[in-house]
Amino acid sequence: MFKHIFIPTDGSDLSRKAVLYGMQLAKLSGAKVTAFAVRAPYVVSSMDFGSAIGTQEQFDEETKASANRALEQARMAGEAAGISVEAVQEIHDQPFRAIVDSATANHCDLIVMASHGRRGVSALLLGSETNKVLTHTKIPVLVYR
Repeated sequence: MFKHIFIPTDGSDLSRKAVLYGMQLAKLSGAKVTAFAVRAPYVVSSMDFGSAIGTQEQFDEETKASANRALEQARMAGEAAGISVEAVQEIHDQPFRAIVDSATANHCDLIVMASHGRRGVSALLLGSETNKVLTHTKIPVLVYR
């Protein structure tokens, strides 16, 4: 069935459920798993320069800690399912692009990710990383909702 499942996670409740589902799918198919977290780059625009909170180092530490927590949840889910999980994090300003590129580079044959279910104006204005992954990859995507 599947040989290498790629599971992006942000640590949210729905994302954790997608991780658990992906781990079970990996166990059933004997696939290896790469868990992936994207960290935002530190950006200060001229408009918010005066209101910038913290330094780049503080920002990097906080985003790294958040990604580490999300990836640790994935590692623990994999351990509970008897699966070895490779955890990868990357800094990128376009999460969907980082997901697609990393899944492709790792030769994954399935991406399992959560849909955060934005609706209405929010979905139109903000878009959806899941939707962007769906439209920019040739790898099959299983969306957990």
